[in-house]
Amino acid sequence: MTTTTTGPAVAERLADAVIALRQRTLPAALRARAEELLIDVSGLCVAARHNDYIKALIASVDAGGGCTALGHAQTLRAEDAAMINGTAAHGEDFDDTFEGGPVHSSAVVVPAVLAACERFNLDGRAALTGIIAGVETLCRLCFVMPKAIHKAGFHPTSVLGSMASTVAVSAALGLDRKQMVDALGTAGSMSSGIIEYLAEGAWTKRLHAGWAARIGVHAARIGEQRFLGPRTVFEGTHGLFNGFARTGAGDFEAMLRGFGEEWHMLKLTFKPYATGTMNQPYIDCALRLAQKGFQAEEVESVLCETAEGYVHRLWDPLASKHKPANDYAAKFSAPFNIAVAFVTGGGGLEAFSEKTVRDPRILALAGKVNYVVDPNNPYPRAYTGHVKMTLKDGRVFEERQPHIRGGVNDPLSRDDIECKFRGNVAFGGWGEQQASQFLQFARGVFDGPLDFSPFRG
Repeated sequence: MTTTTTGPAVAERLADAVIALRQRTLPAALRARAEELLIDVSGLCVAARHNDYIKALIASVDAGGGCTALGHAQTLRAEDAAMINGTAAHGEDFDDTFEGGPVHSSAVVVPAVLAACERFNLDGRAALTGIIAGVETLCRLCFVMPKAIHKAGFHPTSVLGSMASTVAVSAALGLDRKQMVDALGTAGSMSSGIIEYLAEGAWTKRLHAGWAARIGVHAARIGEQRFLGPRTVFEGTHGLFNGFARTGAGDFEAMLRGFGEEWHMLKLTFKPYATGTMNQPYIDCALRLAQKGFQAEEVESVLCETAEGYVHRLWDPLASKHKPANDYAAKFSAPFNIAVAFVTGGGGLEAFSEKTVRDPRILALAGKVNYVVDPNNPYPRAYTGHVKMTLKDGRVFEERQPHIRGGVNDPLSRDDIECKFRGNVAFGGWGEQQASQFLQFARGVFDGPLDFSPFRG
């Protein structure tokens, strides 16, 4: 059976909405948010630049091409720069998240747009339009079939991110309706991203954001040349959602309604901790419990209420979550996150290392953590945490976190985001002068020509 469409396809309506943005004066709040996303992403790129997975990716591509991988001296082709920056930005799971997904938007969209703008000498206005169009699209794609892509075994940041980054680069390049629709049709066949990285802490999830960014650059360039793609890439019988969510019964109106008027990208969460989105509220609970005056060795058992949607990512199989295979696998273990926060008093980049993942005190506490599914948990509308510790002397201490910190209910300020940036670039080896230079650059980045050459070292 094939798809028949009498009216405009979803991709055509999306293209119309995006093209209309280019004719409008965009709200100041969107520019401020785009600056914050650029700052956050850039700090994360520098923080990860010396890590093994980034070294491996850089060694896998050819040098030369004129585009910047932040913190690296060599220049690259646009697609490769987008992939390296996207992978680095998402590599430590410290990048922003959208609670309705969850998806990670800026790690996909910002690297794609910056690479395209560098390659084609586009200015800050083009970059701003592309970032806004792409990030807003990725947030809205989450509304079509909430949780379905994850349940089917795929990573929404990768699958939906490929489409959003294609929108972003298409908007920055100024593609017309037909070119953008063709680009989206092509991106649908390029999309990918399985969740099997959960099994052993493999690096592939890190690549998902970078690969989606790379797809956006290449698919938009292919569409610009009017290479034909299917109009019904989203809703078709063999389209994106039928392929990755295993159903075509999605709410596409929820994605398109109010595009250009209501801005979901203003609801993004900037993470305070360098770990998976769903673990963030559990860390807050653990940190508050650590202030109660008892030690990890006094704990008899730990019980956490959780959402059904968390179980296959954070809790099962419980034995491997109690003792993660490596530092990356630890980021997807709720027991380890709770234990490392309680024992070390933090959840930053230093909390997830080969040293902490072998620490006997941390592992002993992690091994006492169990869970029960709360059928009334509001996920994915909100991300909550709950930790109840029972001590050997019978005392019980319990903490709840009703929302993720850094999100709409408890947002990070611009100062908080800049402070996070400074900490991240220091971790990656930048000095205070270079950090300040970048923050000054970010304040005017969308006003004129783009020049990232000072930030290649």
